[in-house]
Amino acid sequence: MFKLTVCLLTFNSSRLLSDVLTPLMKVADEVIIADSGSTDETINISRRFGIEPVYNKFQTHGQQMNYAITLASHDWVFCMDSDEILDDRTVSYLLALKSGESPEAGQSWRISRYWFVLGEQVRTIYPVSSPDFPVRLFNRQQAKFNDRPVDDQVTGYSHSSVIPGFVRHDTFYNLHEVFNKLNSYTTRLVVNKDITPSLTRGIFSAIGAFFKWYLFSGAWRTGRVGVVTGIYATLYSFLKYFKAWYKKGQEHKNARKESSATTSSARVSRQD
Repeated sequence: MFKLTVCLLTFNSSRLLSDVLTPLMKVADEVIIADSGSTDETINISRRFGIEPVYNKFQTHGQQMNYAITLASHDWVFCMDSDEILDDRTVSYLLALKSGESPEAGQSWRISRYWFVLGEQVRTIYPVSSPDFPVRLFNRQQAKFNDRPVDDQVTGYSHSSVIPGFVRHDTFYNLHEVFNKLNSYTTRLVVNKDITPSLTRGIFSAIGAFFKWYLFSGAWRTGRVGVVTGIYATLYSFLKYFKAWYKKGQEHKNARKESSATTSSARVSRQD
């Protein structure tokens, strides 16, 4: 038998927070909510469940999760996002797991996560297929999240098992959210990772993404939602290279300005 701390990340998460917390409360011996500055009803909803969120400025998803993990009272942690909802089968498995023998520290478990876009279940959403199986339950003395700017993962465990069930990942609930996350993710990549600054590569990558994630994946069969996921993959593939190209151009422009200013100052000094 072991005790479990649930670590949950929130930011303006009131849309689904009650649905997310209700099953989590059934399996948690403790709930840690790391909030990155919500201005909606997130804090009040959390308090209605008896949880006082802790503010921490968001840098990356992995960093935020690792911060929440440090606040846990128990070594076994179950890490979730505020748009992921456990089903009864997942809850039953976790309760049975907790009541059994304490696992070895290197063991971890993966949730069975099914993606929803604009309220409809999808088979693919760049860069993953649905369902996917991210590690979410592990011993914090053994494992933690890596520092990848996007699509971070848990590292340090020795082996993993899949939790049977259906975890609904209700992301991209409207078009505004689709393009907001598209912009956020691609900017985060360019800021935190060395992306090749190439328009040509961006164009070819976008074409390849359209064929792979819209045509070959069969997303075209799903109507408007398939169009959205196809456009998302295409723009994502292009924007990360375009933003890197634009960033490099700005850096060169700024460097020329600084060089020109330095030269002008030197000339004035010689005249004096």
